Amino acid sequence: MSKRVSPIESVRADIDQLFASERELGEVLEEVARLGVRLLMQSALEAEVTEFLGRERYVRGERAREGSRNGHCATTVKTTSGPITLERPKLRSTDEAFASRLLGTGVCRTNALESLVIASFVRGLSVRDVEAALAEALGSEAALSKSTVSRICEAIKLEFETWRTRDLSDVHLDYLFLDGSHFKFHPGSPAEPVLCAWGITTEGAPVLVGLAPGESESYDAWADFLSDLAGRGLVPPLLVVSDGAPGLIGACEVVLAKSLRQRCLIHRARNVLAKVPKVAQAEVKAEFWKIFDDIDAPAGQQAVDVARARIAAFEKRYASEYPAAVKCLTTDVASLTAYLRFPKEHWKRIRHSNFIERTFGETRRRVKVIGRLPGERSCLSLIWAVLDRGSKGWRGVKHTPATTRALADLRRQLLEPPRSIAPTPTNESKEEPVTAVA
Repeated sequence: MSKRVSPIESVRADIDQLFASERELGEVLEEVARLGVRLLMQSALEAEVTEFLGRERYVRGERAREGSRNGHCATTVKTTSGPITLERPKLRSTDEAFASRLLGTGVCRTNALESLVIASFVRGLSVRDVEAALAEALGSEAALSKSTVSRICEAIKLEFETWRTRDLSDVHLDYLFLDGSHFKFHPGSPAEPVLCAWGITTEGAPVLVGLAPGESESYDAWADFLSDLAGRGLVPPLLVVSDGAPGLIGACEVVLAKSLRQRCLIHRARNVLAKVPKVAQAEVKAEFWKIFDDIDAPAGQQAVDVARARIAAFEKRYASEYPAAVKCLTTDVASLTAYLRFPKEHWKRIRHSNFIERTFGETRRRVKVIGRLPGERSCLSLIWAVLDRGSKGWRGVKHTPATTRALADLRRQLLEPPRSIAPTPTNESKEEPVTAVA
């Protein structure tokens, strides 16, 4: 009599079948991530039962503990990829009740295992690395077949290379967000920046635009990065949102000279508070955000004037007590208020770039799961995989007829200015016509 197919082998078969299908690569990778979580957790459950009974499935002979396996029952586990159904092992005739350390007595929510799966699939694009990461976490039972791992890695490698060199002429942005984060991916070298660009399209949808390594966050590094995006057809956006890194600002002013520039208010708030004693930081922080919150004036110059008046009041109040903080706030006021020229419905979304930092933070947490990154390509692939998945959950902005008209007006002013028309000469400046003499 043949053995029944175990839940682990069943999930492996589902993964193999998925890669043999004709479905889109993006759908395949998303489903593989869910199946990978299921495989790891199912393997962990089976390993727990083996440890509890002291023997593998179908092994007879001397028993370390009374009892035997008695099939499985379906159990739903909540993950960040959605609900996943596991086959929870059932036991009978045991002298002690079995309690899973992974699931406890009910269902659970797990993020660590899901992070491990995503990181493992892109770690170095190496079959050996992926197998090692899975085996170290849950033992050899958790490893995928070599052919499946190889197909996964090759598919991700091809997808990433296609993405990073794609044509961008069809990407039309209203808002472009730029930031960098440091990772160690060259042996013996300190952490190096990875430069990232993502935007919100003219339809209000978020889109991951570009990702590249840089030797530093210098002008040259950012200028090369932005020039590559422009060279692949990216049209300048209406607004660029970034922190205050001098190299980044300088590159934007050259490569994206027609775009307005918004300095991230969250970064600027940190800069201001760093120059204030801790005992006064709560008060100054509240006063800082009062400058930019609850502006009732219409979007445009009126709103900018309100913010400037509030900045002047802040300066008058704190100039003598915290002059360094005031100077930090009043330097480059134009870049702190640029967002006020855009539709009011978009203000809170476009006045900072903090969500990129949160996503980079998630990337760094996932890097810790797999240890060190063995190289530049591994690092970029991992970051791309996390950002690409994360971008599906990013919020864009909503458009109404009013916001569409406002952005169209700004686009004509910034990117498509009308040609200057020579002034009509006045009567005083008109020359008398010359009469031909025969």
